[in-house]
Amino acid sequence: MQISTHCPGFNMQTGKLYLIPTLLGETTPDKVLPDFTLRTIGQIKCFIVEEVKTARRFLKQAGYPGSLDQIRFLVYNEHSPETDLSIYMKSLLEGLDTGLLSEAGMPCIADPGSTIVALAHRCHIPVIPLAGPSSIPLALMASGFNGQHFVFHGYLPISKEGRRQKISEMETSAIRKGQTQIFMETPYRNQALFDTLIQNCHPGTRICLAIALTTAEEQIRINTVRDWRKARWIVPRKPTIFLLSR
Repeated sequence: MQISTHCPGFNMQTGKLYLIPTLLGETTPDKVLPDFTLRTIGQIKCFIVEEVKTARRFLKQAGYPGSLDQIRFLVYNEHSPETDLSIYMKSLLEGLDTGLLSEAGMPCIADPGSTIVALAHRCHIPVIPLAGPSSIPLALMASGFNGQHFVFHGYLPISKEGRRQKISEMETSAIRKGQTQIFMETPYRNQALFDTLIQNCHPGTRICLAIALTTAEEQIRINTVRDWRKARWIVPRKPTIFLLSR
């Protein structure tokens, strides 16, 4: 499918595209979002979002000062047709600042939206990333694993054989390159992934589970595969970042 990247009505006085991080779970915005980010959110009247319902909920939590009914929401998610993305640029090219909201954490990092950002650059629209939480760097920071050399894989293959092969490749990179391997799973499949890891990895390989980061249920647990096997631990069905190292 060919995607149109036409930028209609170029205007030197374009709006700015703000990349707005959101909460990782049940916590208060002032715990994880800087005051500047919260103030900026309150000045924006157009948002590109994955789901309007969750976006409205977040804006209410963030203390949005205006009426939520006056906000213009543009929906962009995996179900959006990508034959013409210029509709997301129209307000920006008319001079209206627009926020790109994630469902959780940072926009465009393990999250849709990079296509919107790329088009904004082609349309000469200023792109401004705002500070806030992202589970991937937070997990890496807290793991004690190599933070100078790492790779994020996103979700691993669903098939058992594909997953085993990917885990073998990651472990080899961890051993030969000293490279931290970072990946994730849908919460209800956390246990299945964890079981596959401890069944297939070398006993000396270290695995970190960074669970429900920034929330009251946060847990960061690190063990060798050998010790994980002994513990027979049950992984909570909470958002979890997995890290593998030697």
